[in-house]
Amino acid sequence: MLRSDRHVQILDHVAARGSADVTQLSLLLGVSQATVRRDLQHLSEQRLLERTHGGAVVGALSIELPLQHRADQRSPQKQAIARAAADLVPDGAVVGLTGGTTTTEVARLLADRGPVTIVTNAVNIAAALVLRSTVTLIVIGGTARSESYELVGPIAEKTLADHHTDIAFLGVDGISAAHGCTTHDQLEAATDRAFALHSTRSVVVADHSKIGRTTFAKICPVADVDTLITDGEAPEAELSAIASVGVRVTVV
Repeated sequence: MLRSDRHVQILDHVAARGSADVTQLSLLLGVSQATVRRDLQHLSEQRLLERTHGGAVVGALSIELPLQHRADQRSPQKQAIARAAADLVPDGAVVGLTGGTTTTEVARLLADRGPVTIVTNAVNIAAALVLRSTVTLIVIGGTARSESYELVGPIAEKTLADHHTDIAFLGVDGISAAHGCTTHDQLEAATDRAFALHSTRSVVVADHSKIGRTTFAKICPVADVDTLITDGEAPEAELSAIASVGVRVTVV
């Protein structure tokens, strides 16, 4: 297992349970306790968790994983979701893209395919597309979030209110029938809501770990979503509940 993959699993494990000890993590990852201790020390220095005697607990800053620590998570599923998402985009469409690992995959596929206009608040997506001759790129301004590489806040919302997209792809931290689409940050939620509000069609791209999950800030009710694209490990009961309010659910 790659070091970056171990770090992602450690952060996920600690975030889900609040704490973990070295022995648990050693068994989970299939590596020595000495390797786990080195990993915990590195993550502690990054302020992503806090070391304790014999283990670690959730860090004081946030349980949201910065984008660079999420980039390789469930990549086969995310790539499949992105392919299904790109298939929904007609030639010459104006496409809105929020930040996130799956929406970044969508952006790459659309850029490879042909002429498209992309409106995004994600600086990593903008950097990847700025030199692509097939892309007309519009970058939404705002306050930068280092966790997600997104520009958010009133400036972003005002710019989105002055434009319209044919289809918007939303990355979320959670989606459920009961609580709708959610994310960790209030400003990010409001900006994502503006993407959905000013688009003809809103599509949530989310792997199974997001289905049935609820995080801090609400983006919109699930009924405001036209389509959800997820993978085959998503819980069927939750997908049925989401579909029951009129959302088209696509499982790849």
